[in-house]
Amino acid sequence: MKKLNQGHAKGWNVRLDSFGLIVSDFLMIHLAYFLALWVRFDCTFSLIPRGFLGAYATLITGMAIVSIILFRLLRMYQSLWRYASYIELIRTIVGSSVSSLLHSALITVLITKMPVSYHMLGGFFQVTLLLIPRFSFRAIRMVSSVRHKAEAGVGRVMIIGAGQAGRMILRDIMGTMAVKDRVVCFIDDNPDKWGRFIDGVPIVGGRYDILASVEKYQITKIYVVIPSAGANDKKEIINICNEAKCELKQLPGMYQLMLGQISVSAMKDVSVEDLLGREPIRADLNEVFSFINGKSVLITGGGGSIGSELCRQVAAHNPKQLIIFDIYENNAYEIQLELRHKFPDLDLAVLIGSVRDSRKMHEVFSKYHPQIVYHAAAHKHVPLMEDSPCEAIKNNAIGTYKTAYAAMVHGCERFVLISTDKAVNPTNIMGASKRLCEMIIQSFDCMIKAGRAGELPQLYTHAESTGNGCFGNYDGALTHAKTEYVAVRFGNVLGSNGSVIPLFKHQIAEGGPVTVTHPDIIRYFMTIPEAVSLVMLAGTYAHGGEIFVLDMGSPVKIDTLARNLIKLSGFTPDEDIKIVYTGLRPGEKLYEEKLMAEEGLKKTDNDLIHIGCPVHFDVNTFLGQLENLMQQAYRNDEHIGETVEKMVSTYRPHR
Repeated sequence: MKKLNQGHAKGWNVRLDSFGLIVSDFLMIHLAYFLALWVRFDCTFSLIPRGFLGAYATLITGMAIVSIILFRLLRMYQSLWRYASYIELIRTIVGSSVSSLLHSALITVLITKMPVSYHMLGGFFQVTLLLIPRFSFRAIRMVSSVRHKAEAGVGRVMIIGAGQAGRMILRDIMGTMAVKDRVVCFIDDNPDKWGRFIDGVPIVGGRYDILASVEKYQITKIYVVIPSAGANDKKEIINICNEAKCELKQLPGMYQLMLGQISVSAMKDVSVEDLLGREPIRADLNEVFSFINGKSVLITGGGGSIGSELCRQVAAHNPKQLIIFDIYENNAYEIQLELRHKFPDLDLAVLIGSVRDSRKMHEVFSKYHPQIVYHAAAHKHVPLMEDSPCEAIKNNAIGTYKTAYAAMVHGCERFVLISTDKAVNPTNIMGASKRLCEMIIQSFDCMIKAGRAGELPQLYTHAESTGNGCFGNYDGALTHAKTEYVAVRFGNVLGSNGSVIPLFKHQIAEGGPVTVTHPDIIRYFMTIPEAVSLVMLAGTYAHGGEIFVLDMGSPVKIDTLARNLIKLSGFTPDEDIKIVYTGLRPGEKLYEEKLMAEEGLKKTDNDLIHIGCPVHFDVNTFLGQLENLMQQAYRNDEHIGETVEKMVSTYRPHR
């Protein structure tokens, strides 16, 4: 009820403002043409000829009424003049000009010919007098806003970027009562702009003047508004700003400028992604659209950080149906709610289950018949898997095999395994288990191409069986098996579950220390949307058996990431927040490799996606070892690592 009354109050205020403007316009039109006569005759009333004065008096009231009707048609009484901008200015000028021309025509045709100066001065005075009350709303509001901000001890803002976006941010701050800030200076690298002003705010220098200007102008907030700047320039500017210990925000990108979404509310905190020093990877997803459009897609592990982003991007490419499969119901529920809100017409199925469960996987494929599978379900946390190696094998290796087998016998067209650079020369059981996953999909591809799909063993732990296997007779399906199996390998993903960034943020919030395993440890990094876009694109290039390797750019030192994140939080590394080196964890390497030493690279049509030539292994021997590996895993055999060493020749476990 209170909100309703507030709404009525606002409505009455708008009506009163409009009525006041109508009365003001009526009087100002009378005054404008009287002033025109008065000025024309030397500002002396007695010198005005009675004929001219009579003509003015005869027409002016009717003309004022006609003008007000015209102004109403131009919606000059529907604007919120406290927020008046150039649009209202143009409307007022156009409306007044039309009114003045009409006035001149009517008085000349109907009454008498007036002096030319009467028409010119009358039009000038009219537009001026109409604008004064309108823009005085905004002027008064801006003055009160500045006074209010001064009284409140508001933030002193430096805007970096004196271009179009910077001007829009300045005007948003000046014109918004809710933003209690004051812009005191601009920074821009263009020396032609130095010493000039934007709405009274000086442009004081380039990027190398930032720190001196922060001290000189007592800056508390820095807004980086350079949407067109390259990644390296933006990185350098942000690094300079980090030294200033001010609140730091930036405009996310060019699309805000293109869409006109430039405001203080559009600013975001500077993130570690902005300090990677490379341009964002932008994949052309037209091929993905034609590949996915109208097809049924299954995503295992669809509630995880990678899986959920796969769901978002697949949903945006018009699939026939999207099936999300995950063991953790909370994550699955969250992505289900999000997709139903964003894509209300999407045919969406969300299923809870484990890729370890053979029966469940066959049931899913039998009921939904997915044509494309993105297999993201996996245990990925290196230290935890070192403590529970059998779980890594059960979920990652055996779960992949069971899912891949169900995909094959139920006629799936393509199976895309999400792998990792930790599968390259692995030193931990998680990496070794993902290498086993790659070997599994290579084995499936090899057996299908050789026409030997029927010789692939069914792996299951259930006691009962039916027909020639646990789930019935698939001889016909195996004879005509056509599934294409590929893997896509990439490095660490910023913001994913288990990544270092959330850990560092939590440690900083607790006051430190921030723990880094080793000062020289490096990793390849990519954002979640970047990685998923390339995964989907690589999947369209598949012919079966490939291991696609994504270009992750240059590696980044974890120690550097930690220090930058501390600076972004407004602290000084090693002073305000300590950094402690804890030593490499079991199975952890100083660096990750993108390819095994035995592998070479082949190019694809996309410079960001390469194909690793698979390391040769004996498929028959490998398949014969899998069942024993599964049995060991389900017995929770503590010596399972020794078996994995025999199967993965490049596995060198940390002792």
